[in-house]
Amino acid sequence: MKTVNIGLIGAGDISLLHAEAIRRCQGAQLLGLWNKTDGLAEEKSKLFGCKKYASAEALLADPALDAVFVLTALEAHQQYTLMALQAGKPVLVEKPVGRSVAEIESMQQAAKQAGVLCMPGHNYIYEAGVMRAKELMEEGKLGDLVSIYVLYNIHHPEAVAARYPGVIRHIMTHHAYIMLYLAGRPTRLSAMKSVIHYEQITQEDLAMVTLQLENGGLAHFCASFAADDHAGDPWTMMIKIIGTKGATRFSYRDWVENKPATVHSQTYAAYPYSIYQEVEYFVHRCLGQRAAPLSSLDDAIIAQKIIDAAERSAAEQRHIDLI
Repeated sequence: MKTVNIGLIGAGDISLLHAEAIRRCQGAQLLGLWNKTDGLAEEKSKLFGCKKYASAEALLADPALDAVFVLTALEAHQQYTLMALQAGKPVLVEKPVGRSVAEIESMQQAAKQAGVLCMPGHNYIYEAGVMRAKELMEEGKLGDLVSIYVLYNIHHPEAVAARYPGVIRHIMTHHAYIMLYLAGRPTRLSAMKSVIHYEQITQEDLAMVTLQLENGGLAHFCASFAADDHAGDPWTMMIKIIGTKGATRFSYRDWVENKPATVHSQTYAAYPYSIYQEVEYFVHRCLGQRAAPLSSLDDAIIAQKIIDAAERSAAEQRHIDLI
C-alpha cells in the first residue's frame, strides 16, 4: 500500500495524539494541517514537522492529500466533515461526531453520495482488550449478559471543564458507543446529574445513567469531573462486563505513569494507545483493505440519541423509552 497522506483540520490538544498516532503508523504520514487560529496552526505545524495550509479549502484541494481528520471544536464538525467528503476525501471525525442526530445524518448522507468513508472517532473499541471482550461475549464464553458498567471518575479543574459541555454529552458519548459495540441497543434509560464543585459554570460535573438492554440485562454509566478515584481497585476509567459464566474488564489503571498533568493526577497510557490503534485501523483496515469501521455513523446516531435521552431524563426526572 502506498503511503497515506493525512491532513488535520483543527490543531487543538487532541491533535497531539493524532499526530503521534500517524507518526507511529507504518505507511502513513502527516502531510499538513489547518486551524482557524493561525498562530496555533503555525506552532503545531512546526512541532509536527508538517505543512501549514492557508485555509481548509487549500488543504482539501491538495491532490497529494489522501484522508482528513476533523479535530475541531464540536460545533464545527459538520461543516468541515461535509467539506472533506464533498472533496472526495475519506474522513475520521472526532467524537462527539455532531451536536445533533440531524448533523450526523447529514454527514452520513454526504458520505453515501460521495462514496467516501466517514469514520466516527470511537477510539476505545479499537483497544485489543475491548475487542477481546466482545469476542468472549459473541462466543458465549461469558454466558448470558447480566450487566455492563462504564465508569469515569477524573477530576477536572473548573477552568478546563468550562471549555466543554457537561459530562453527559462530553464523556458519556464514549460510554454509549462502547455499550453499543459490546451489547447492542438499549430499550430505555433513566438519568440523574449534579453540579458538585463548580462555582462559575452550570454544566453538570457528575452524572449517572441506568439503561435496560434488550435481553433484560442492565448497563450503568458514571461520568464525573468532580473527583478522582484513588481507592482500592479505583474506577478511574473502567469497563466491566458480567455474564452468567464469566466476567471481564478494561481499566486505565493497568497502564499508569507517575506524571501528573493539568487534568490527570497521573498519566494513563491507555487513552493515547486507543488513538494509535484507531488510526492504525483506519489506515490499514479501512483505507488499505476496504474493511468497515468497528463503529459506523449509524452507531454514532444511536449514541447521540442515547445522550439526548439521558439529558431529557435528567431534566424531566423520568424514564425515557428508546425503542
